[in-house]
Amino acid sequence: MLKTELVLASEEVPNPIVPHIPELILGFVAFLLLLFVLKKYVVPRFEATYEERTKLIEGGIERAEKAQAEAEENLAQYKAQLAEARSEAAKIRDDARLEAEQIKAELRAEAESESQRIVAQGQAQLQAQKAQIIAELRAELGRNSIELASRIVGESLADDARRHGTVDRFLAELETAGASNGAGK
Repeated sequence: MLKTELVLASEEVPNPIVPHIPELILGFVAFLLLLFVLKKYVVPRFEATYEERTKLIEGGIERAEKAQAEAEENLAQYKAQLAEARSEAAKIRDDARLEAEQIKAELRAEAESESQRIVAQGQAQLQAQKAQIIAELRAELGRNSIELASRIVGESLADDARRHGTVDRFLAELETAGASNGAGK
């Protein structure tokens, strides 16, 4: 009996290492069902999400590259405009410097011509005053000489022709005497 009990006990207790066939079939069917659901619903969604993210990332990279290219182009334009503005400012500065030199030269020329005009006008006035003074002195000297000669000679020099002749001769003698004294010095 012991043997039979052992055989019965051994048939009743399943071996934990050997799986049961119905469980294997049920597990295989569940696995196939899970595989079908994954392939039919989950994998396409993963693929769509993956593709969408890939496109999003690639689009972002393209946008970033375009933005970078545009920024570089704007930077190049800015540098070109800055260089142009600097050269234009230098040109304006040089033009202003030249214009200032021209204005300075024109003002200098105007001042020079004005000073020459003033000097010439002053000299003309001096010559006119000198001529006027000489004429006045000659007239006065002539009257004084005639009066003095009349007293010395004792005759009246009322005759104009005589008086002018005498005065002119006297003045000529004075001029020659003054010139010889001035040359002798």
